[in-house]
Amino acid sequence: MEIVDIRAIEGPNIYSSKPVVKMQIDVKELENVATRDIPGFNSALLSYLPGLAEHRCCFDRPGGFLIRLEEGTYFPHVLEHVAIELLNMAGQDVSFGKARRLKGSVYNVIFGYEEKTSALKAAFMAVKLLESIIDKNSVNINEWISELRQMTIDGSLGPSTKAIAEEIIKMGIPVTRLGNGSILIFGYGAHQRRIGATISQNTSCLAVDIACDKMLTKELLSMTGVPVPYGHVVHTEDEAVKAAEDIGYPVVVKPKNGNQGKGVSLNLKTKEDVINAFSLAKNYSSEIIVEKQIKGRHYRVLVVNGKFCCASERIPAHVIGDGVSTIKELIDMANQDPLRGEHHEKPLTKIKIDPIVLSVLERQSLSLEFVPKKGERVVLRDNGNLSTGGTAVDVTDEVCPENKRLAEKAAAAVGLDIAGVDITTEHIGIPLEKSDGAVIEVNAAPGLRMHLYPSQGKPRPAAKAIADMLFPKGAPTFPLVAVTGTNGKTTTVRMLNHILSLAGFKVGMTCSDGIYIDNCLVKKGDCSGPESARQVLLDTTVEAAVLEVARGGLIRGGLAYERADVGIITNITEDHLGLDGISTLDDMVFVKSLVAEQVKDTGYAVLNADDPKTVDVVKRLKGKIIFFSLQEDNLILKKHLDKGGRGVYVKNGTIYFQEQGKIYSLAKVTDLPSALKGYAVHNVQNALAAAAGAWGLQISLKTIAKGLMEFHCDENHNPGRMNIINLENVTVILDYGHNVKSLEAIINTAKLMRPSRLIGVIASPGNRRNCDIIKLGYVAGKGFNRLIIKEDENLRGKRPGEVAMLLQQGAQEAGLKGDKIQIILDEEEAITYSLENAGKGDIVVVFYENYEKALAAIKAAASSVDSAVGLPV
Repeated sequence: MEIVDIRAIEGPNIYSSKPVVKMQIDVKELENVATRDIPGFNSALLSYLPGLAEHRCCFDRPGGFLIRLEEGTYFPHVLEHVAIELLNMAGQDVSFGKARRLKGSVYNVIFGYEEKTSALKAAFMAVKLLESIIDKNSVNINEWISELRQMTIDGSLGPSTKAIAEEIIKMGIPVTRLGNGSILIFGYGAHQRRIGATISQNTSCLAVDIACDKMLTKELLSMTGVPVPYGHVVHTEDEAVKAAEDIGYPVVVKPKNGNQGKGVSLNLKTKEDVINAFSLAKNYSSEIIVEKQIKGRHYRVLVVNGKFCCASERIPAHVIGDGVSTIKELIDMANQDPLRGEHHEKPLTKIKIDPIVLSVLERQSLSLEFVPKKGERVVLRDNGNLSTGGTAVDVTDEVCPENKRLAEKAAAAVGLDIAGVDITTEHIGIPLEKSDGAVIEVNAAPGLRMHLYPSQGKPRPAAKAIADMLFPKGAPTFPLVAVTGTNGKTTTVRMLNHILSLAGFKVGMTCSDGIYIDNCLVKKGDCSGPESARQVLLDTTVEAAVLEVARGGLIRGGLAYERADVGIITNITEDHLGLDGISTLDDMVFVKSLVAEQVKDTGYAVLNADDPKTVDVVKRLKGKIIFFSLQEDNLILKKHLDKGGRGVYVKNGTIYFQEQGKIYSLAKVTDLPSALKGYAVHNVQNALAAAAGAWGLQISLKTIAKGLMEFHCDENHNPGRMNIINLENVTVILDYGHNVKSLEAIINTAKLMRPSRLIGVIASPGNRRNCDIIKLGYVAGKGFNRLIIKEDENLRGKRPGEVAMLLQQGAQEAGLKGDKIQIILDEEEAITYSLENAGKGDIVVVFYENYEKALAAIKAAASSVDSAVGLPV
């Protein structure tokens, strides 16, 4: 077997609304081999992965996949289930998968995942496992699972970050992860907010630097009247001992620039204790703090946006004796708690046996082999950090007002918007000034686990407090429109861009010729895929997005967003069939419908009621719909309007909006420059789609009408889409049409302009089916009086001249005489020839591959015959 291609699709996709791995696998000689055909295969597979016996498969009950194995199923299907089971064993909760033949022995194997890196690894492991079983080689499956489990942990969000992300999602705000760490982007465009763990984009770098310097923090707090423990910074062992004797025992020794309780030793009562603690702290910092031990209990107070949020008492790591087990055995038993993880991935962290634990036990004259009495509590560390195995008790309701204000004051002094204030005092309900307590530290990026998952007491909404701080007014308004379809996407997107710009938005737009930010081209090329959309959505200046979504991007990379406000499907007709496993129009409906499906509950799917295949999308939708139609009496539209739905249609040459019996006049078709007095019917459809989309965004009718009446099919508003260039004796129409319906639309428009002759300069993408290329030639032969056939520079798998011959065949089958057909493969030469041989009153329609080159060729040819290029109509 060979993995031909593999990728993780992170956004909604044609297979699932959740992330999937898409593996293209060539099973080669195993194409027609079933599992029952290989002796011992099923039993060997189940010995490695016994959990497969519980997979439901198509029977929708546990054991379904086992039945398929016994009956004999094919290897792409087995790969799907093996990958899923590997991820399940690694701790991921996934069940979605499917396998489909692409071509010959090549299949698409799709399966869901929760963590990307491990999922991609699981795909390779699945292939290797099946090959090993077939070849009768053994593998260490436990080692594989351990590797996947660690990859899952390393690549997953920690509890604090995950909790914040979940609160943001509840607000209806999309979340984008940056890389594999804890940096998240909430929302899109100018309204986005960013966070890394619990450091927000508003957290001052200076404040974090101060918080990381414990001595500087103490000095600043002391200056503002916050009680702190007396202490010194030392660099040598002798200095540490001298400082301890100066301060008076007991003391604390800790790194000056530390975190998570690493290298911290408390309650040191002798010179030897200090020396040992100094040696440990040196592993974490070159500068060491020696300070007075404050008597009392250890508390963490969370301050968010300057306000007290919640508080926990931190209980140092400890074990309770059972009268039988040693301390080491009790620690091992405590670490079996499923709530404890290796690091921060779970509510609690496993208790690690390290020099600090040994030192604390030694001070109690204990060792790891000591057997505590039943019920005897043995403290393993002096500090209560969860990261070192401690637990937490919620005390939010016990904090007195004075201590709340003191914590807020400490956070403000350091300058942190999110702060963990560590307090040691007799009781958090007694003001520090009365209990001889002190603020020990003020921490940047405080963990939330102790507040979200206390071992005792109420969980507190710490993550929600941070989400509310980032978005105090809730989810911001960010209009997002996605447009797909066979034809008309680019023009519709550009119309919407113009309307939204008039409405006052700084718009980010992607389309087949580039990325535009505030009407400035920032990237040239076909930008109708998810990567380009993501670039727009993450641009911090963008206030609204209009995205063209092409078929190829949908199949290969899914959507770059979670849900749009409006999803538009202009039409679904024959094009790109035979590519990427899409063989029929129903397959194409399945692909394109994703744009209409991934719309917010408050949003709208905009559909063409005149196009039967677009109407088929309705059965896949659950949300609201706006239908548009060229005919007021369209049955689909009428039924929809009768139910109170929204519709946009043309009646007696005027565009109307209708909803719940109320009718609003928008504009006359003849007032739309792009409609060419109504001749360009396809552009009337595009205008209806754009108007409906803008209506779905609650843009005023006045602004929509103004936008459409200002929009021209010219070099400025709509480059390369039915651009009309008037030369001295000849009119040129420049368009990107490359399928049957687009050619028919332009030909019909041009004929209504009453030319002397209609001359076509045509080509076809080489990756289309031969029958489709011939059909394109047939339409051209029927529609044009004279035909110049060229070829694209990118032949897309065809031989030079092959596409041209197919087009010629189609044109001749349509009845166009051979002497009316000229083959000139080079695009610029073909354009030049067409204009040099055009007569007065002719219209030359150029279907280009490269817009700039085609336009330059037209201007050059016009100049050579001493004609001036006029302004577009």
